[in-house]
Amino acid sequence: MKIGILTQPLHKNYGGILQNYALQKILKDMGHKVWTIDRNFNSHWYSKYASIIKRILLKPFNRNAPIRVRPTKKEEEIITQYIRAFIKNHIQTTEKITTTKQLTRLHQKYAFEAYIVGSDQVWRPRYSPCLTNYFLDFVENDHEIKKIAYAASFGVDEWEFTQEQTKECAQLAKQFHAISVREDSGVELCKKYLDVDAVHLLDPTLLLRKEDYLSLINNASTTPSKGDLFVYILDEDEKKTNIVNEVAKQKNLTPFELLPKQFLIEADKNEIEKCILPPIEQWLRAFVDAEFIITDSYHGAIFSIIFEKPFLAIGNEDRGLTRFTSLLNLFDIENRLIYFPIKLTNYSIIDKAIDYSHVNSLHQEEKEKSINFLSSSLKY
Repeated sequence: MKIGILTQPLHKNYGGILQNYALQKILKDMGHKVWTIDRNFNSHWYSKYASIIKRILLKPFNRNAPIRVRPTKKEEEIITQYIRAFIKNHIQTTEKITTTKQLTRLHQKYAFEAYIVGSDQVWRPRYSPCLTNYFLDFVENDHEIKKIAYAASFGVDEWEFTQEQTKECAQLAKQFHAISVREDSGVELCKKYLDVDAVHLLDPTLLLRKEDYLSLINNASTTPSKGDLFVYILDEDEKKTNIVNEVAKQKNLTPFELLPKQFLIEADKNEIEKCILPPIEQWLRAFVDAEFIITDSYHGAIFSIIFEKPFLAIGNEDRGLTRFTSLLNLFDIENRLIYFPIKLTNYSIIDKAIDYSHVNSLHQEEKEKSINFLSSSLKY
């Protein structure tokens, strides 16, 4: 079957790219022909004009200050060269599109027999370029096409759709042949606001084996990590830094991050090479090399589980906390999630081992359920 996957734009998000890689690999292993629709990344207006605003405000004080927050197209290509190489080598994509009209033309060109929406926060209005596209509005009333949502996510457990969006998306959702969501709260949101039934299934990254990711690492040119306490923090602040320092002290570990040598906002135009993002394979290796992991990232927690590492997940409410609670509750390790305020000196979780034999048993059950959902949903 020819399948088109709609997910968030493949940009700089390691977890977002790997979930798409995983879903595509599973579907290809089932014998399907699969393409990911290459959606353009549309920045919000404040990102587009941030450089101009900063230049107006700061230029009078220091004419030589590096104040750019958005790279040029050429700079973007340099910064993301390893990420783009991973996508080119491991993910089959369509040509890049931006608008619904282009999406309609793409459908006519490829003649997909099925569409799978997911995973990632495709049903979160603030993240999706055009929300109704992710409910397949461009093939509305075409009942010959299989319409499936796999581990689609609202990101939060509160309803963020407008009244108009709710009405439109509810009508479109009723045309889906099968719907699964990534968080347990998503099941309730689907029923309450879209009036459709959904099941709770695994993020696609959890459908592959640890060996699949080790193969990616082994087939790439990676280097040993520069420490044994991997710190993958998306939103840094002093409280999180204090947690890292406390764990490092108690466990006698050396913290390390995987970051570019310099960030664009700090770099002069002739220093753009220092802003290159590390390869995805090197990011995966960081989990393998680490003895302990601290993360406020959903996929950071997932890959800690995949590689069977002790970890702490720091609650990240701005990016969606329900993702963490749903994931960790599923594997009976909800105690790995910490909130502020907290004193780690009195928190035994640092030295408490994770029973990965139990986690892996639950994981296998959920994996079978998830793959059976995909297999049965794609049958004629």
